[in-house]
Amino acid sequence: MATPTRIFIDYWNFVIQWMDHTSGAFCDWTKLPTSLAAAAQAAAQQLGPLKVEDIRVYASINPAKESKVRRWLDGVLDRQPGFRVFIRERQARVKPVHCGTCGVDTPACPSCSSPFVRAIEKGVDSAIITDMFALAWEEAYEVAILVSGDSDLVPAVEEIQDRGLKVVNATWSEHGHQLAKACWASFQIDPLIPQLIIRKETAQPAPAAGVAATPQADGISPPKRT
Repeated sequence: MATPTRIFIDYWNFVIQWMDHTSGAFCDWTKLPTSLAAAAQAAAQQLGPLKVEDIRVYASINPAKESKVRRWLDGVLDRQPGFRVFIRERQARVKPVHCGTCGVDTPACPSCSSPFVRAIEKGVDSAIITDMFALAWEEAYEVAILVSGDSDLVPAVEEIQDRGLKVVNATWSEHGHQLAKACWASFQIDPLIPQLIIRKETAQPAPAAGVAATPQADGISPPKRT
């Protein structure tokens, strides 16, 4: 009997490393769940067959600069079978620049008077943790595949595993060692690149079920964080 499994993906954690490792190539998201489940089984063969119930993708968006990314997440990825996308908005706030020499904090550019701001990412980690706990409470999975390298997730992972569930971490080489160590098992995403990569010239013009859910398929360039 297949083991109920859910996949939790920290979107930017995955995408930024993907772009770095592939020099900006496109990812076939429709193949990602199968590839992750197969890699998890290979990393821990005692798990047996895994039945992926759904794939949850968590992203933070700067509403002023990342509207195209949001349209792709909502209009393309969220419509793929089994995918659910959860988006949190990053709100900008004034961030004065501190001079280490004179000790003065400058809130705005002395040349054009534009305020120094930065976008604050809030909610992604907490959303992942909340869903992992809620679904564990509902006995909705026995195995969680966690695609992230964020060490902030370690306490939640340890607590969930204390309840008898298994968390398998999918991360990139040279990243996320602390989280990987805390999880019941782990594997690197790097070897999966050849089976997930899709060339620009082969992307289809209109995404649908079974068609590569890539930025190119929607006419949108690969998402870049701003």
